[in-house]
Amino acid sequence: MRDATRVNRAGIPEAVQGAAYLPGPTFAAPYHAAGDPKTAPFSYGRFSNPTWSLFEQALSELEGGPSIVFASGMAATNAVFGVTLRAGDILVMPSDSYYTSRLVAQGYLTEMGIKVRLAPTAGNAQLEHLAGAKLLWLETPANPTLEVCDIAAMVQAAHAQGVLVAVDNTTATALGQRPLALGADFSVASDTKALTGHSDLILGHVASQDNAWAEKLHTWRTQQGAIPGPMEVWLAHRSIGTLALRLERQCFNALELAKFLASHPQVQSVRYPGLPDDPAHEIASRQMQWYGPVVSFVLKGKAEAEQFLHNSKLIIEATSFGGIQTSAERRARWSGDEIPEGFIRLSVGCEDIQDLLEDFSQALATLN
Repeated sequence: MRDATRVNRAGIPEAVQGAAYLPGPTFAAPYHAAGDPKTAPFSYGRFSNPTWSLFEQALSELEGGPSIVFASGMAATNAVFGVTLRAGDILVMPSDSYYTSRLVAQGYLTEMGIKVRLAPTAGNAQLEHLAGAKLLWLETPANPTLEVCDIAAMVQAAHAQGVLVAVDNTTATALGQRPLALGADFSVASDTKALTGHSDLILGHVASQDNAWAEKLHTWRTQQGAIPGPMEVWLAHRSIGTLALRLERQCFNALELAKFLASHPQVQSVRYPGLPDDPAHEIASRQMQWYGPVVSFVLKGKAEAEQFLHNSKLIIEATSFGGIQTSAERRARWSGDEIPEGFIRLSVGCEDIQDLLEDFSQALATLN
């Protein structure tokens, strides 16, 4: 089955006469569970929910391994840290990975006695820091720089030293890149972003290579209470049916805008893995099915970036990314990333490309 069909039908239950294609969300705290609770498929709302089960089935079909849904991308990230790391262990992660993941690692995990080694994503630089490590954390493409590392090569080197590998796959989504197929032990994502794509929910998930890790992740979720609401999960499941359509339009638009920006005199630099001359393109072309909806570019400075965003008629100024409406932000307004003041992270939506090109052109013209 091809990707567009697979994602369209993922997690949809077998047909029952008179039933909905996708059952509505189940709102329940307790369930009927007389006698031995092991005989009831559902007993208490913190343990499981039928709506979660269908979405997790869909995720498993996309990821290629058992999947557990969490209340947010950070809840999913912390679950992987929680089931793999103990005091004295070593975590290797990108110095340019998602800022909050680094905050947790350098804050709480360090305080708990876990050693953290940081190295850039580009050039597979973390390979030099694997000795004695327990977990290698990758993020590719990295947010917001869009640097890329070679997942298969990193996994091979890590596994040769007994190191587990987790990949933050948020930017690419499970349709754009499959870390488990490339050998990773865990694929982690904030489903708030492009996977669900409508900027209306907070959610995350972890997919793993085997059921043993999935059981540990499930236990972590139950005991920590990092559970999602059934409405959010149902909305997510409904939304992924259009993922292939959205990615096709978003990635087409992203590439066209990246080419336009790369040729514009007001733009100092552009990063997009889909550009043939991008430093990440060669690796990305081998491991990504889609290059994603995010384009990063740099204008002269803070004033120019803010003026461009203010004068655009179609860009929504907001954080996050992956939605069907084009949005962007001057990323340096948040601390934590080593980027220029004029750095803009652009999340390309599903609008008509000609409208986007015309709008970008007029907004950049105001900088002259």
